[in-house]
Amino acid sequence: MLCGIDEAGRGPLAGPVCAAAVILGDVFPRNILNDSKKMSAARREEARRIICAGALAWGVAWAGHKEIDEINILQASLLAMKRAFEQLAGAGKAAWPFEMSGEISFGSSLLPLPLPSDLSAVVDGLYSPDIPIPCVPMVKADARVPEVMAASILAKTARDMLMDHYARLYPAYGYEKHRGYPTRDHRERILKFGPSPIQRMSFKVR
Repeated sequence: MLCGIDEAGRGPLAGPVCAAAVILGDVFPRNILNDSKKMSAARREEARRIICAGALAWGVAWAGHKEIDEINILQASLLAMKRAFEQLAGAGKAAWPFEMSGEISFGSSLLPLPLPSDLSAVVDGLYSPDIPIPCVPMVKADARVPEVMAASILAKTARDMLMDHYARLYPAYGYEKHRGYPTRDHRERILKFGPSPIQRMSFKVR
């Protein structure tokens, strides 16, 4: 049994990094999956709903902008991955939050606890989070391993939802357009209005 783990949001100048962990099961329709970056927003949203309804287990979690500044983006990404796996392993009946008041964890599990003894994980990238099962890092796993594809979709859609929420709270920064990534428009807005309340102060604007 395999758990896929991935993150979204390492590059932005603002907002949290998000991670997801997913176990699909044998009957899951893997043909709907792809690297989240290669999917349209509509396809990602459709896949997100199917994953949340049909995966054996999934978890989504965050490391906030202040944590990113304190421990750096790599360590924050690994921390978010660890939290996502913990959410998967201990998830109850938490629903997908439609109104996000903060960087909250959520997930669902149809697996008996404790988790199966043969469970292992694949994580996208070069490094593995500190989790209590065998975990192999794999470059481009989000384009090669269905469970990691599913995790990339959950992480991407969750973070986009949260950044859209922040766009309503802080409309001057246009988060609904760039989701915090360092576009020219975003950089100009930061220089004009100053750092937003979710700014990563350790990241360079210029």
